Amino acid sequence: MERLAKGEKTVYVDVEVEGAVATIRMDRPPLNVLNLELLNSLREAAEEIAARQEIKAVVLYGGPEVFSAGADIRELEQLTDEEAPEHAKAMQDAVMSVAHLPVPVIAAIRGAAVGGGCELALAADFRVCADSSVIGLPEILLGVIPTGGGTQRLTAVVGLPKAKEIVYSGRALDAEEAREIGLADRVVADGEVLAEAKRWAARYENSSATGLRAAKAALEYGQDDGLAVELENFVESFRAPDRTIGMRSFFEHGPGRAKFGTGTERAGQE
Repeated sequence: MERLAKGEKTVYVDVEVEGAVATIRMDRPPLNVLNLELLNSLREAAEEIAARQEIKAVVLYGGPEVFSAGADIRELEQLTDEEAPEHAKAMQDAVMSVAHLPVPVIAAIRGAAVGGGCELALAADFRVCADSSVIGLPEILLGVIPTGGGTQRLTAVVGLPKAKEIVYSGRALDAEEAREIGLADRVVADGEVLAEAKRWAARYENSSATGLRAAKAALEYGQDDGLAVELENFVESFRAPDRTIGMRSFFEHGPGRAKFGTGTERAGQE
């Protein structure tokens, strides 16, 4: 087994290569919250793996407790309106680097995969979930929208009506519901998640590297125009008053408790 050096370029990320399978593990305990350092390290790790022709499959893992609890809300709250587009682009770039890995990617999910964590899972080709895991896109509860491709990839996976219901409500799904709608491809016992994802990845070890890369490229790149629309609308929502209300409520009362009022009331306050 080969372990890539964990230096400046891989802070918060470990990469192991065993045969033709690489495992990327996010390592920012306790919740793998996605700050800029982790996002950039994830992108750099994915780019390094993509350049290695001998790798035929990738497992994306968050460790035995939590896949990822999403974006670093404290970091987001402190952004200025001018800084928001750059941060949103870093999020999209990190998720895109996973989606554009030229070989099959299997996300191994334990605990929560919410917000940006869900978007990373959606960037994988397949998702193996622990039976106690939860997955969802709660950004609307903070007054913003997903910005790591969630609106586009969730729609591609579960269909537009179901994607609307999940995004509009911001609710989390348990593993069984995720399996029923196709968001989880397989649900296994908590202790079996990583092993099952690695078994799935090992299926491709004897496949044609050229064929895998050609098929992945043909299947993946059609979503890019929609991602540009998502990024533009995230920035608009970030600059609106609801974002301040939602993020302040997150720290004062916990997730999902913000009271946004009506657009008429806000207009009168401006």
